[in-house]
Amino acid sequence: MDAERTVPDGLEVRGSRREDAAGFVALMEAVAAEGRWIGRELPLDHDERREAFLAGIEDPEHLSLVVVRSEEVVGSLGLHHDGIGHAELGMLLAADVRGRGVGSALLAQAIAWADAHPVVHKVTLQAWPHNAAALALYRRHGFTVEGVLRRHWRRRDGELWDAVVMGLPVTDRQA
Repeated sequence: MDAERTVPDGLEVRGSRREDAAGFVALMEAVAAEGRWIGRELPLDHDERREAFLAGIEDPEHLSLVVVRSEEVVGSLGLHHDGIGHAELGMLLAADVRGRGVGSALLAQAIAWADAHPVVHKVTLQAWPHNAAALALYRRHGFTVEGVLRRHWRRRDGELWDAVVMGLPVTDRQA
């Protein structure tokens, strides 16, 4: 798979590098500060997030992509194979690049990676029910809703959020 790909507006999708770690943590902090799109909440443990990012780069069963604009990390996608056929997807996009095709570019590369790994038979993810744009993006790429985890994620304020579970079987596509 070609990890180097240019997307609109001077953005580039490429494989993650060690030097992207600080930019990844900054992006995660910015998205977490919005309080609506990801499970992580502020304050972040920067060292923990940096180490997790670096571990993903070094793991051959993990796909780690970033979107950069003039070397600033403005998007990220991780796809981690769990050893039993599932690959769990996580994605972050800076507010100013959402809705511009960046998520589609990342997902296309993630699906191609999964297709190229015969041990992966399914890509899975969780999204918040209120994240209509993300749910629509995943559906456009073939993901279907497999269920809802009711009152599953406890937020720092004590509120319990549902999570929509989506999946994309890739084994069927390989046959």
